[in-house]
Amino acid sequence: MPSRRALIHASTDPTEVVSIFHDQPCYYCLKCSTPLALQDELVSKSFSGREGAAYLMHSVINVKIGKSEGRQLLTGYHTVADIYCIGCGTTVGWTYLKAHELSQKYKEAKGNISLRRKGL
Repeated sequence: MPSRRALIHASTDPTEVVSIFHDQPCYYCLKCSTPLALQDELVSKSFSGREGAAYLMHSVINVKIGKSEGRQLLTGYHTVADIYCIGCGTTVGWTYLKAHELSQKYKEAKGNISLRRKGL
């Protein structure tokens, strides 16, 4: 199982899938079926993404991290970076790099993946 301390298992080669789990339930990219997260890494189903419902994950896999930017979200201002599927390049959500409000610090170093971008 991936470490809960490490958010991203990413590759410098955007075409390289670095983690595949044949024997564990995963969430997958809807476009190319690349595994994005193990179901055991689920923190909460009560999150929102740009296009609606999203899941907060302890860690995500097979993604590339975009540039850091400040974003005003429903729960306050956060520093985030979009995450992209390394199989197809689709934006699948974002990672929380910094929460600026104390009550939101639990999100730091976690990934938010959109339900419209992943399979169940």
